[in-house]
Amino acid sequence: MGTADNLQNLSELKSAYESCSLHQLCLPLELAPDDIAKLDQIIKRTKPLHRGDYLFEMDAPFKSIYAIRSGSIKTFTSTDDGDEQITGFHLPSEIVGLDAITSDCHPCSARALETTSVCEIPFDRLEQLGQSVPGLQRQLLRIMSREILTDQDMMIWLGKKSAEERLAALILRISARFRDRNFSAVEFNLPMSRTDVANYLGLAVETVSRLFSRFQQEGLLKVDRKFLEITDYEGLRRVAGISDDCQHHQF
Repeated sequence: MGTADNLQNLSELKSAYESCSLHQLCLPLELAPDDIAKLDQIIKRTKPLHRGDYLFEMDAPFKSIYAIRSGSIKTFTSTDDGDEQITGFHLPSEIVGLDAITSDCHPCSARALETTSVCEIPFDRLEQLGQSVPGLQRQLLRIMSREILTDQDMMIWLGKKSAEERLAALILRISARFRDRNFSAVEFNLPMSRTDVANYLGLAVETVSRLFSRFQQEGLLKVDRKFLEITDYEGLRRVAGISDDCQHHQF
């Protein structure tokens, strides 16, 4: 194979990463071409999940972490009565499954909210690769640290904020997550149902529906089924109780 062919293959590989959810994981590391190729070799591109399909179930053995390429995932635990308690919503370019590292089994279930494509990354092979690519370990630690901060922040919001502040904050943080991935921050689909939102925020479904209607009446939002447009961003920030100097994390 000639030099031109090698350059073309490398270009195609980099292009694939830029369109993949691993773009957020890999490119900040400025990996050498050989390291990019090594990482590509351990990634498994799985078949798309349909709405309601499980990515993994609670208590299943931990083998891999998963990067969401497109679509969305909700994670949840099950109570003794069989009810769900949603622990998070995960969007494109986000990693799912890191919370299973310490116990070697998944402490929650993960299920697709819509048609979803993921990259499976076997963790044992990722650990091996990390020994020769230190930047990979640092990036994983950053992701895990961000998740810890997010969990801490969530506990504060759920414990101390009113219903309207919780919903406004959730919308704003989903907006920020889309913005960070170069999507529109003011027009996007909310893949989760009102029931899921209520479960996650610890509110009644009727309360969530009433607040969405109220936010529309006050000119903060426009909602058409799952499509949402933020029409008064600063107004929504005020409702959420977020000041200009507030350093807030993902919800």
